[in-house]
Amino acid sequence: MKEIYIRDDFIKLGQAMKLAGLVGSGVDAKMLILDGEVSVNGEVVTQRGKKLFENDIFMFQNEEYKICKG
Repeated sequence: MKEIYIRDDFIKLGQAMKLAGLVGSGVDAKMLILDGEVSVNGEVVTQRGKKLFENDIFMFQNEEYKICKG
């Protein structure tokens, strides 16, 4: 599991994917999310603006990413 560190209380899913280096732009993230290729805490999400908080986990291509505060 890879860790994504944020300074604020939350990060939006599309931004987290960019921060993790999974996509080059918000448009790329939006397409993957709308296609149902990303899950958050075990559930498929289709909202790019889904807020992720500390300890939330999103999964993309069988890789898990945990949101950490720091």
